[in-house]
Order: sequence, then structure tokens, then C-alpha cells
Amino acid sequence: MSRLLLHSFFLLYILLLLPSANQGGRTAVRLQKKERQQKLQQLLETTPFLTDEEIAAHFDVSVQTIRLDRLECGIPELRERLRSAAAETIAGKVKALEQDEVIGEIIDIELDSKAISILDITPAHVFQKSGIARGHHLFAQANSLAVAVLDDELALTVKCVLHFVKPVKAGDRVVARAVVRGVKDGRSIVDVSSAVGEEPVFSGEFHMYRAAGTNKEEAE
Repeated sequence: MSRLLLHSFFLLYILLLLPSANQGGRTAVRLQKKERQQKLQQLLETTPFLTDEEIAAHFDVSVQTIRLDRLECGIPELRERLRSAAAETIAGKVKALEQDEVIGEIIDIELDSKAISILDITPAHVFQKSGIARGHHLFAQANSLAVAVLDDELALTVKCVLHFVKPVKAGDRVVARAVVRGVKDGRSIVDVSSAVGEEPVFSGEFHMYRAAGTNKEEAE
């Protein structure tokens, strides 16, 4: 009985080593790779701001595999995708700031309505001892977004009420959302809320002076 079992295992081992089996295995791998790359392109068309780590988790492969897939498909890394999207988004739209004056990357904007920006926290943004991001970076992202969202050549922050809700660390991606709420005491009010994933980390109410827009709103 033991000899028969040993003989069966030996035959199975030989079959696995046959050239046809190896060729079939390589074909399957190539098909899987091609299909994965097609789905990768489709995924980034709908959600272009995923990190390599997030994409790797989505496809259950290594980060290195995703990086190789991106290279073969001609897909730039996240930072370049953000810069490209930001340049296209704010070109001819943002009036109060130049592109390089915006803290973070603006990926969506409707003047006098709403805007979204992304800031990836790096070791340069954090305190060395605690590893926690310096608060002025979160404020700068929110404040520049509050300025950029206004349809005016000159927009300045008069006052603001800030809440630092939760610490942010290196590797976190802060998504800030600005909403123009209206006018109060002759100032445009912009609410900005920032989050890492689903977790709120910062919020601010910005009272903005506008060189022309405020006067127009007051007249109305």
C-alpha cells in the first residue's frame, strides 16, 4: 500500500515538471498580469489618487508588482498624478493664488462654492521626537484652500476659528474640503474640514476679506 502511494506521488511530481505544464503555467501568469494591468488602468481612471500600497492591497499583490505594472503601462507615480490633476484643475480658475502658493494639491474646485485639496504628510512635516505633524501645515493647507475657492483677485483671511481634532503623522494623506457658506458682517465665510481617511483631524471657519467680491455681495 505504501509503495503504491509513493508511486502515485512520484507520477504526480513528474507531471508537474513536464514542459507543457510549465508553459501552461506561464501563460496563465501572463494572462493574469495582462488582466490586472487592464483593471489597474480602469481603477485609476475612477480613483486616480490611490497610493501604490492601496492598489497593491486592492489586487492582493506586492507593492513592487504594482510599481512594475505602472511602469509597463506608462502610469506615473501618485505625486506626478496629483501635480498633473492640480495643474489642470486650477489652470485659469484660481484667481487669488498662484499654483505654487497653494499648500497641497487642489484636485477639485468650484469658485465661490467648494474645493478639495490633498496633502501627503512626509517626515519633513512632523516633529522629530513625536512624529506628529506640525499644526501650521494643516492650517496652511486649509487657509490656502479657503483663499483659492473665492472668485476674487484678492482674498485675505481676517480671522479664523480652528480645531485640531486628532494628531496626523508621516505617511498620512490629509484631504481638506472647503465650502463657501455665505456672508457674515461683510466677510465671506468659508468652512474647511480635513480628514485622514474617514477620521476628522482638523476644522476651521475662515472669515475672508474680498477686494471686490465682498462689496458686491454686500450690495446684493
